[in-house]
Amino acid sequence: MEQNTVGQRIFRVRKKKKITRKQIADFLDVHETTIKRYEDGTTKKIPTEVVERIAKFLNVSIDYLTGWEYESQSQQGLQIPVLGNVAAGIPISAVEDILDYEEIDPSWQSQGEFFALRIKGDSMQPKIDDGDVVIVRQQSDANSGDTVIALVNGDDATCKKLQKTENGIMLLSTNPNYLPMFFTNEEIQTKPVVILGKVVELRSKF
Repeated sequence: MEQNTVGQRIFRVRKKKKITRKQIADFLDVHETTIKRYEDGTTKKIPTEVVERIAKFLNVSIDYLTGWEYESQSQQGLQIPVLGNVAAGIPISAVEDILDYEEIDPSWQSQGEFFALRIKGDSMQPKIDDGDVVIVRQQSDANSGDTVIALVNGDDATCKKLQKTENGIMLLSTNPNYLPMFFTNEEIQTKPVVILGKVVELRSKF
């Protein structure tokens, strides 16, 4: 997980000002994918003159985009991507559907890899609502009672409470309108049912 980067700051300012990648690309006379590479970190070093031009277009200071206006590097939080969906077979680090970034405490870095996921639907109400963001520690297993992010049969990731039994597992919603989903040990392998991580924090919308 990287520290707050120039590309991430460009992304946040662009989103806040409702500016598209194409608008910046047209201003720079480059392809839209170039801006995407800046934002997602594929292009590690953005030329200084390009940063200056982007800062001018976004109407922010160069010091802001380069991080000089921030606290020292050791005091900054870690930036993790907020994902809109997670698909089967694609590593978390390779997902390109990044909606935003969330900051977590730097001390968490020693605890593993993290990502954030924007929740869809109301199955985990009343605590977790549609549009809320959960912080997830990547892990392939969890304990009964943990809230997890799981993939079932390759569909989009779902947020559920995990309950283990001798014969399999149950994925439970906290909204009583949704029935528990039970999977036998065989179905866990054949569907498959894959745990991507454990939810460690909820960041609700207001």
